[in-house]
Amino acid sequence: MPKPPLADYRAKRDFTKTPEPAGVTKRSTPPGRRFFCVQKHLASHLHYDFRLEHDGVLLSWAVPKGPSLDPAEKRLAMHVEDHPLDYGDFEGVIPEGYGAGIVMLWDRGTWEPEVEDVRAALERGDLKMRLDGFKLKGSWVLVRTRQVEGRSWLLIKHRDEWSSGELDILEFAPLSVKAGGDFADILAQDQPDIWTSNRPARSGEAGQMFQTIIGRALAIKAEREERGRRKARGGGRTTPAAAGQKKTARSTQKRVPPKAR
Repeated sequence: MPKPPLADYRAKRDFTKTPEPAGVTKRSTPPGRRFFCVQKHLASHLHYDFRLEHDGVLLSWAVPKGPSLDPAEKRLAMHVEDHPLDYGDFEGVIPEGYGAGIVMLWDRGTWEPEVEDVRAALERGDLKMRLDGFKLKGSWVLVRTRQVEGRSWLLIKHRDEWSSGELDILEFAPLSVKAGGDFADILAQDQPDIWTSNRPARSGEAGQMFQTIIGRALAIKAEREERGRRKARGGGRTTPAAAGQKKTARSTQKRVPPKAR
């Protein structure tokens, strides 16, 4: 008997501890439009979760190096369990357990298949699609490889007006499309002290990233608390240094321009 939708997703999580959605609330996608998102996830390693709405769930792939606009770059995409539709709005801190780390909503928008039958294309291992996000646009393809029991796919950008061999989209547009901040801003909304004692990664590149992010999150939180104290005392002015820091952290996301024709 087939598993019910989202059975694997729910089995891996304790929703009394994690702020991740349990999949009860349905998001409202405009008729005829399918939602997609990419979530930047710093856990034991940094990776990007690529998600496509189909048949009432988000089909999901973990992309270790993130998407590339260069058609010559074939990015590994590991197929993982389906996620609920309302996960497409999620951004926050996942505590100890499955997927512990910080999740940023890096991109979102709509997608449309460039095939007649999505399910048949998935079974065949060749799903062509068109994305219309803030950062990812144009024609793409997911191609399954013959490795790791069918979980291993490749995410490839097709050559069109939105492709580029020069622009690194991950560096060009690193911030959240939901709140405009970075990992430190997201962490500062939670309790940063949990990461000093129970960090998903303590060594290697991810461990160094956590160390830097924790320091910045604590500074952001301290500045916020100081502003609150000043406001309570009747002096709500923000120092020039703090204003500059806020402007840097909250810089406006740029939409990716098409190549000059």
